[in-house]
Formats: sequence, structure tokens, C-alpha cells
Amino acid sequence: MSKRAYALLAAWTVALIYGVTFTIAKDVMPKYIDAFGFIFLRVGGSTLLFWLAALFIKTEKIERKDFPRILAAAFFGVAFNMLTFFKGLSYTSPIMGAVLMVTTPMIVLVLSAIIMKERMKNRKILGILLGLAGTVTLILYGKSMTNAPNATLGNLLVFVNAVSYGFYLIIVKKLMDKYNAFSFVKWIYLFGFLMVLPFGWGEFQAVDWSSVPTGILLKIGFVVVFSTFLTYLLNLLSMRELKPTTVAVFIYLQPFFATVFAIGLGKDDLSWVKIGSAALIFAGVYLVIHKKPEVIEESLTGTDPSQH
Repeated sequence: MSKRAYALLAAWTVALIYGVTFTIAKDVMPKYIDAFGFIFLRVGGSTLLFWLAALFIKTEKIERKDFPRILAAAFFGVAFNMLTFFKGLSYTSPIMGAVLMVTTPMIVLVLSAIIMKERMKNRKILGILLGLAGTVTLILYGKSMTNAPNATLGNLLVFVNAVSYGFYLIIVKKLMDKYNAFSFVKWIYLFGFLMVLPFGWGEFQAVDWSSVPTGILLKIGFVVVFSTFLTYLLNLLSMRELKPTTVAVFIYLQPFFATVFAIGLGKDDLSWVKIGSAALIFAGVYLVIHKKPEVIEESLTGTDPSQH
């Protein structure tokens, strides 16, 4: 397989793990641990794993001038986006939260055009719009607005989270082009952990661990090891070969996989609307990730195809 194929496989795997995580995290939060306490656990556990892994993997020394970018990536990619997302979900409904989350590819496309001067091809724009249409249909169909004590503030926080993650994907791209992922991800998570520490420590301390069942502990472990540590690495590996806009469009697959997982557990049922939504999502993802032959691509964009 080519490097691009491996990168696309990594992005698919991330979407699959995140899709499963929606159901798993719901069993843990807020019954056994509150949102910020859970974030403290996720980021703290992943920080430990990244630093342990770095002991066995050859890493490069980070230049001092790159630490401000790493700090920015920690803020936008770990601390700010996780805190605003979980707090936003506590104010709005999960349905609206999920709808707003999938605006990320649109935001990344616009930010890439402004910051990275990336040309917005009609094919990519159409793909993102198709994916967005499919995802919104999938999430909204047959659902109602419930559990939204302050929907306006909640929706705003979730949207802010989507913008934050969009900034992160663009900020981290330059680090990916320069260093091995393990060289800087341990620093991103260490700084991110220090940022979430004041928010999550109190809620983490409040957990009565003696009353937490083994099944819930295993689910917490899954979220730390697979949904945070592994997905972060796979995302970075996919970004080495793919543009931020391409990586971001895989967010559309998360609600799709979440629905498939829920149907598999008997918590949801299959319908023609869901099948149609899935078709739109896959068509959208295909349009964004499909790469034209390199000679044509180079002549159309005026860029080195190896940079795509």
C-alpha cells in the first residue's frame, strides 16, 4: 500500500474508534465521573502513555523556536477544544452538539484558504457539503431537542470547539512536516494536561473509585488508550500525507459509525433515511479524498503533488 493509502486507513480507523466512543463515554459520564474530571483522566493518562512510549522510540530534539507552536497546538487541540466540547454538551442536546461538531471540515476549508492559501476546489466544496447534508440528516432524523438547559450557550461552546480543532489541524501540520510525531506529541499532551489540571482536578478527586464497577473501569481504559492515545497518533500519521481539509472530513464518519454501533447493540434501528444519509456521507468523503493523477493535479494547482 502507498503512504497515502496508509494515511487514509488511519483516518478511517480514527473515525471508527470515535464513533464507538460516543456510546462508551455515555456509560461513564456523568454517572461515575463528571466531564472535566473525565478530561483530566483522559489527558493525564494519555500524557503518561506518550512519555512512556517515547522512551522506546527514537525522537528528535525540538527546536526552541517551535515550542510556541506546540503550546498553541496543546491549547487548541487538547485543552480548549475538549473543555468547550464537554461543557457545551452539558448545556445543549447531544443532537445539536453533534450537528455543530461536523461543521469542522467547513471551518478547516475556510481557514486553510485564509491561512495556508490552499485553493478551494469545487470538488472538495461539493464533497464537504454532501457529507454535511448526510450527517445532519443522520443526526436530526427522528430526534427531538431534549436535555438542553441553555442551548444557546451550549451550541456556542460546541461551535467554538469546532473552530478550535480546525485551528489545531492547521497549526500541527507544520510540526508534522518537520518532526517525527512522537517527538512533539508528548509535549502537546504535557502542556495540554497542565492547562486542564485546574479545571479537572476537583471533579477527579470527587470520584468514589470503590463504587466504580470493573466494566466502567475498562470503558475508561478504552477511552484513554484507544479514543485518546491511539487516535491522536493515527490522526498525526494521516496528517503527514493528507491535507488538513481531508483529515477533517472524516469527522463526518463518526456519527455514521456511532449509529452503526448503536444498531449493532440494539439501541437503534435501521431505516431508509439512515441508509440514504450514509450514502451521502460516503459520497462526500470520496469527493474530498479522491486524488486526480499527479500530472493533472500539478497543472491545476501549481503545487508539488508530493505535498498533498
